[in-house]
Amino acid sequence: MMQPILDIRHLRTLAALRDTGSLVRAAQLLNLTQSALSHQLKALEAHYGCALFERKSLPPQFTASGLRLLALADTVLPQMEAADRDVARLSGGGSGQLRIAVECHTCFDWLMPAMDNFRQAWPEIELDIVSGFHPDPVALLLQDKAEVAIVSEQDAAEPVDHHALFRFEIVALMANGHALAQKPFLTAEDFAEQTLITYPVPDDMLDVLRQVLVPAGLQPRQRRTTELTVAMLQLVASGRGIAALPWWAVQSYLDRGYVSARPIGPQGLRGELHMACRPGVSAQAWLSDFVRITRDSCFKRLPGIALL
Repeated sequence: MMQPILDIRHLRTLAALRDTGSLVRAAQLLNLTQSALSHQLKALEAHYGCALFERKSLPPQFTASGLRLLALADTVLPQMEAADRDVARLSGGGSGQLRIAVECHTCFDWLMPAMDNFRQAWPEIELDIVSGFHPDPVALLLQDKAEVAIVSEQDAAEPVDHHALFRFEIVALMANGHALAQKPFLTAEDFAEQTLITYPVPDDMLDVLRQVLVPAGLQPRQRRTTELTVAMLQLVASGRGIAALPWWAVQSYLDRGYVSARPIGPQGLRGELHMACRPGVSAQAWLSDFVRITRDSCFKRLPGIALL
């Protein structure tokens, strides 16, 4: 009689492969190397003596055997996650409030779907976003005005825990036909000759200033601000200046040819996002689930990001 070798990691691997559409992204989602993930799948196929998916198709097309195991994953994984949450509730960790402070305007593009997913899993947790823009969201944690802050940098001197989310590319945006669109990438000197259109935030919260212009001892010729991404892109499209935004936040505009984009620097400019919270909040079972749900939601929704 064949001895079953299936365990939870196999089901998670198959579900991740289906949800992400590639071995590379599935490995990133599961925090595995691609070779480790491939070895796991090959061992499973060797055990059953059949292929589970077509490797030459993108996204992978699952065989009848693979679909049967995916059906099992779709049944078992949600039940295990629900049981895990139920045990946390029974042990007294299933209620509370989660107030979120943000320092990045584009966070709302991915934060709201993640919050919706979390609300379904933890209906007892009262969710809220701290209203207004906060240049120092960590201060709200220390003042007990928020449980979680979305931040772009980790400061080891702050008495908070950091939970890594994802890394992303920041691209320069200019009007179609702009002279800078002819360059393979933009430099600090290019920005210094332009009006830079940004959100109304301090200089040290803008990656393009903090990582590119300030180290070069430069500043943009002029800075113009607006709170809305769409308004920023309208100004860019009309030739009023250039901007620097996450690629995932502007991909739909680039796909429609509304504006043009170029990398910033020969290696590109990267930004990061993390969740910060007080150690007592980190100990809550629902907080770790919120981090997991947010990472998974963002990885599946946002193009071009890499999990940290």
